[in-house]
Amino acid sequence: MHPILSSLAMSSFEAGDTSSSFSVLSLLAAVTVIWYLFIWALSIIGCLTGRRHLRLRPRSPLSSASETSVPGVSILRPLKGLDTNLFENLESTFTQEYPNSRFEVLLSVADADDQALSVVRSLLEKHPEVDARVIIGEEVVGVNPKVNNLMRSYKEAKHDILWVLDSNIQVASGTLARSVDELTQPPKPGKRRIGLVHHVPLAFASEQMLGSRIEEACLNTNHAKMYLAINCLAVDSCVIGKSCMYRRSDLERVTGDLKPVQSSESISTDDGKPRGLAAFGRFIAEDNMIGAALWHELGLRHALGCDVAHNCVGRMMLRAYIARRLRWIRVRKHMVTVATLLEPFTECVLVSLLAAWAAHRLWGVPWAVVLIIHYCAWIALDLDVYDSLAGYYLPVEKRWSFLVAWAIRELLAFPIWIIGMVGNEIEWRGRHYRILRNGESERVTPGQGWLFSFFGRGQRKGYESVDQDARSFGDQA
Repeated sequence: MHPILSSLAMSSFEAGDTSSSFSVLSLLAAVTVIWYLFIWALSIIGCLTGRRHLRLRPRSPLSSASETSVPGVSILRPLKGLDTNLFENLESTFTQEYPNSRFEVLLSVADADDQALSVVRSLLEKHPEVDARVIIGEEVVGVNPKVNNLMRSYKEAKHDILWVLDSNIQVASGTLARSVDELTQPPKPGKRRIGLVHHVPLAFASEQMLGSRIEEACLNTNHAKMYLAINCLAVDSCVIGKSCMYRRSDLERVTGDLKPVQSSESISTDDGKPRGLAAFGRFIAEDNMIGAALWHELGLRHALGCDVAHNCVGRMMLRAYIARRLRWIRVRKHMVTVATLLEPFTECVLVSLLAAWAAHRLWGVPWAVVLIIHYCAWIALDLDVYDSLAGYYLPVEKRWSFLVAWAIRELLAFPIWIIGMVGNEIEWRGRHYRILRNGESERVTPGQGWLFSFFGRGQRKGYESVDQDARSFGDQA
């Protein structure tokens, strides 16, 4: 070939290659912009849901109704040790605006020597008008200590409606009545009935430790925003078990396998599958699985209550905060894999960098302009969500420390996610577990070394089977 023709051909090839590269990058930038707008739409939905749903909490007519006209409720509170503000947390369920004869409080401890019992006895003496009692001893049905602790209370509860609250949760005095209103409302035409009522957590740090403040900033901003948005769209179950109300008769129909049940007649009780609360002892995230089972197996809707679950965060070091976030990433990645994989691309820092690159690529907008606008708008939206949850503006004297904790949380989100995705072992209340592919869990003996703890891999020596007999499980626990 003539040298000039050869040169022209080569130039044409290089131009085509450059054009192809430009097209791919431009396409990626366009997709990034679309994703960025989607995340902002989701964030605005969460913010508006908080404004509409949480800023007005009307008094329920059940609060002053006659005893014969309100349904009975059993309040179940699993306890272990002395949580921060334990007395105030538990007392909030004793002082509900609801006919005293129509609700009971069951306080569960696994061990007769549990320190929480001293607080419980004080409450029983202070509120003799409330039908409350202590249930000591667990029934081992799986690896989840909370479920094991609750089993006897679950079976002995007088009423069909159950309200399960964690020991570190306080609630307003009208929460019970408003939640029963939601659960028992007749379904609208063409809509499924409500099978579960839950409440978004509102964290408050009682100790000014870095981990406590970061946890508070995390739960009260981005976490709440996404939780509100997902429950507003209601495309799937999304439940945090800090405060959940449901019917025992519904729970007795599900197995946790998430296979739809068409009718009550199609349920076979002799198939060997555990049902009710016992079916969820094999999961660490039993709250999420209970919500998913009611949603998918029975086709029931969830209702997000207009109250918040006040979550008291005590002494939490930075290391404890990181461990907590790692734990739930490792649990979620086996239960909602796609959502967990996409999680970093919903976080403030990473999505801002992607948006800045895309805007610069497509329109030549300086990175700094996009980043400044993004962070100002994102912080403003997060603070608005905080206002909706708390019912008041963030106090001025707390504003700077809150924003520092917020910034640290955002910077740590991606590194924590990376570490969480490469491991399967977690620690929860002093016990070690390995999360399995189907979302179930098994106990593991600690001391496998840093490499095992980080990557969640190693020999299976030391693992205990989920279906071990109760005696050996209790001895080793």
